[in-house]
Amino acid sequence: MDMEITKQDYLKRYKEELLINEKSKATIEKYVSEVKLLLDYLENHERSKASILEYREALRKNYQARTVNGKLAAVHSFLQFIDKSEWRVKFLKIQRRSFAEESRELTEKERQKLGVVLSDAGFSEFLLGKDVVSVMQAMYPKFEKERFLSRCKEFQIPMDKKIKEFSTGMKAKLKVLTATSFDARLLVLDEPTAGLDVIARDSILELLREYMETEGRSILISSHISSDLESLCDDIYMIDKGRIVLHENTDVLLDEYGLIKADEKQYELLDKQHILKVKKEQYGYSCLTDERAFYAENYPQLAIERGSVDKVITMMIKGEVL
Repeated sequence: MDMEITKQDYLKRYKEELLINEKSKATIEKYVSEVKLLLDYLENHERSKASILEYREALRKNYQARTVNGKLAAVHSFLQFIDKSEWRVKFLKIQRRSFAEESRELTEKERQKLGVVLSDAGFSEFLLGKDVVSVMQAMYPKFEKERFLSRCKEFQIPMDKKIKEFSTGMKAKLKVLTATSFDARLLVLDEPTAGLDVIARDSILELLREYMETEGRSILISSHISSDLESLCDDIYMIDKGRIVLHENTDVLLDEYGLIKADEKQYELLDKQHILKVKKEQYGYSCLTDERAFYAENYPQLAIERGSVDKVITMMIKGEVL
């Protein structure tokens, strides 16, 4: 079987896989387009792990970070599909590990580039605020003591109080301040603003936005607070019962998704080619679409709300596929 036929077979099967996993039409088209570029590249290169890594580096050199993230997500998704399909041996000696290094324990040097904030873990509550400085200096050679102390003063973190006497907001701010005090390249955040009042939440988000101003840094955040995700994230994954139900670029979700409110008659007349999920309501139907502009232009009488993380989550989980 020549490469061209094989390529079309791969793209067809991959698209079917995305449909099974309920990817939106816009996401499917974007992913298939990116995978076609990868396969075009491999027509002129050896099918090997090295070629995939070279392709990845070429993307990083030629595109901005936000664009690269979307392209890499598509390629990684395709490699996962290949890895679990019967075509794995046919395609390449490539498994998911060829796109990311084999699973292993991080080295000490790598751990020093990682900042972690967990919702239910932190420093001993019997430590004073100022004791944190000694702990951080012992663990991180790049710990910026003067900057850390200055930020603690700015955010009103008491240095002479035990951590157990801190308010919930103070504890949360201390965690983020320590995680961003040693030039970490990646922050892993688990519910960093959970349980905080609006003022404390805004302070935390301010710290994170400031962290992201330096090129080469990234944040991986898990949160149930949609406004945090909308203001911080380039890409959003929605997970339900351990399964990814949607992966979308945040700007696309907010700008192109919409929630249509239709009565029974309006729903019957509705062109449903761009409807992702439908939910029966007392007044008729709620319909989630990733083509809000299409319905706004062709059905001006309909009530169409702009997309939001909360609305999309609700419809993706509670709605039904047509």
